[in-house]
Amino acid sequence: MITRLRASLVAGGRGLVLALTALIGSVVLFTLTLVSVGLIPVGIGIFTTPPLLSLVRAHANRRRLLAAQWSDVRIPSAYRPAGAARGGLAGQVERCVGMLKDPATRRDVQWLFTDITAGAAVAVLAPALWLEGLFGLLLAAGLWKPVVEAGGTYWYTFLPVSGAGTAGLAAGLGTCWMVLATFVNPVLLRSHFRIAAASLTPGREELEQRIDRLTATRHDAVDTSAAELRRIERDLHDGAQARLVAMGMNLSTIEALVEKDPAQAKELIAAARASSAEALTELRDLVRGIHPPVLAERGLGDAVRALALRLPVPCEVDVEMTGRVEAPVESAAYFAVSEALTNAVKHGGGDRIWVDIAHRDDSLRVAVTDNGRGGASVGAGSGLSGVERRLGTFDGVLAVSSPAGGPTMVTMEIPCASS
Repeated sequence: MITRLRASLVAGGRGLVLALTALIGSVVLFTLTLVSVGLIPVGIGIFTTPPLLSLVRAHANRRRLLAAQWSDVRIPSAYRPAGAARGGLAGQVERCVGMLKDPATRRDVQWLFTDITAGAAVAVLAPALWLEGLFGLLLAAGLWKPVVEAGGTYWYTFLPVSGAGTAGLAAGLGTCWMVLATFVNPVLLRSHFRIAAASLTPGREELEQRIDRLTATRHDAVDTSAAELRRIERDLHDGAQARLVAMGMNLSTIEALVEKDPAQAKELIAAARASSAEALTELRDLVRGIHPPVLAERGLGDAVRALALRLPVPCEVDVEMTGRVEAPVESAAYFAVSEALTNAVKHGGGDRIWVDIAHRDDSLRVAVTDNGRGGASVGAGSGLSGVERRLGTFDGVLAVSSPAGGPTMVTMEIPCASS
């Protein structure tokens, strides 16, 4: 019961934060966006709309992050990639038109309106139940007297309070509100995020774009596989194979020197032993790069935990999986997490990383979060673009929420069954 009570109080506080954010941030952004779009015909909106829409996207991404962290509600992101930046008026017009044509922009603006109406109403209920219940207890404790003297009969919800007796009834009703809050506040918080998801989740208009993306990722997968095979052949030829050839030549020389110059033969034997050890190390590293043994033997969760132990930054790994997914999916998820962790360590600048792995609703979901400086994006040349292509091979999606100042949350989802 204490755990439920704590969860309800936390949900009430979070609901208050969400309600204030909606009634201040969403209202301001919604109003400014409409005004800016209306000013496009006179030219001013061409310059003000792109920055405002960028703020709206950051606001929406922040809500996606809170939905995942506070209620485990995943809201995918599907913004079109920005083209190469061009200077001058033509570049500004192109950027403005591109952002307005993006279906995600319409969803963002629709979500702003939903957030300041239904979203705010649901969010404010969570703290309101506790505050109304507390006020009922205060009325019974004596607050009813100055309230009634100042304004006459006071209506507490649907109960008229005019004296000590009715104030006692108000206390009973307030207790009922707090008991109700204990059970429904987490549900209200999740409902708020479900309302946001209904507006922000990509719709059917992205199907054609998704088909094109899948076609491109299939080609990328073929090209990546060919490049990987060439890398393996090169590493074998230049590394382990060269050492083994040199070791064979040393053994031939040892055969000729073993009777004539035993001392020199011993030196060559020691060199051959060192060369064989180096060749074995290179082969192990090569195999680990193709498919880590711990991944094959113990599954994705333990393989990611092993990755976390080697990081210079403290990393917490939470795994909720009852079985294992297919080996190709495990491998793709493992290397995607590895790349996300590498980016967090190299570029995030934070001092803490969290990895959450779960399999629900026939989908493998992985979230990598760090408390660094933010600013990560999926663009040409970035490591995350490679992760997106790798996941796209399995019809997976990648969402990045990384506002300036952090935190950064990289969410990956791959449709798959669990055995």
